[in-house]
Amino acid sequence: MTQPRPRMAVVLSGCGVFDGAEIHEAVLTMLAIARQGGEYQCFAPNVDQHHVVNHLTGTEMNETRNVLVESARIARGRVEDMKAYDPAHFDALVMPGGFGAAKNLSSFAFDGPGCTVDADVADAVRRTHAAGKPIGALCIAPVILAKVLGDGELTIGEDAQVASAIEAMGARHRKAGHGEVVVDEGLRIVTTPCYMLDATIDQIAQGADNAIRALLDLARRPARSAAE
Repeated sequence: MTQPRPRMAVVLSGCGVFDGAEIHEAVLTMLAIARQGGEYQCFAPNVDQHHVVNHLTGTEMNETRNVLVESARIARGRVEDMKAYDPAHFDALVMPGGFGAAKNLSSFAFDGPGCTVDADVADAVRRTHAAGKPIGALCIAPVILAKVLGDGELTIGEDAQVASAIEAMGARHRKAGHGEVVVDEGLRIVTTPCYMLDATIDQIAQGADNAIRALLDLARRPARSAAE
């Protein structure tokens, strides 16, 4: 009997490193899922971006864009509203980075440890965690896990200021280099630095590949009970 392919939910935060999802991280995450025998469905909150940045000049533009609509550029139109996410239909959830994770999915870029997380994103993290299913986060996205779960060992690389903020939110930071992943077996979370380090695209591919491999490994193993 053929085993069903593992399914992953990929949470996007727009399109473009400075105001949305980091495109290399997002695409290479989806490629890693496909290459390792999985399937994915993209999700994004149906909200306006915090702001719009001209990626050629780095300056803010006087216009409004929607996170879900912009995420559709990366997902080739196959993206659903975050409200539609149901952990029962997936084996794992993963969040690529980019400033959108810290501006649109959360307010970490502005408020640090006192940030808020988009209600639908926070609900998705909580319900996935409650279901005992693994959660991955790349680049700056681990700050969302620190804020929502208030616990766990994770990494954003080596940035001392962000690491301090993560620990202020109740999690524990561990330094990691290119392609390395930090796996919290108890909370079933996987994190990797990606572009939080000065990285090349092949190093991003390695990090995404290793993170997805670790998530799939966790997904194949039953969650431990609180008594274990």
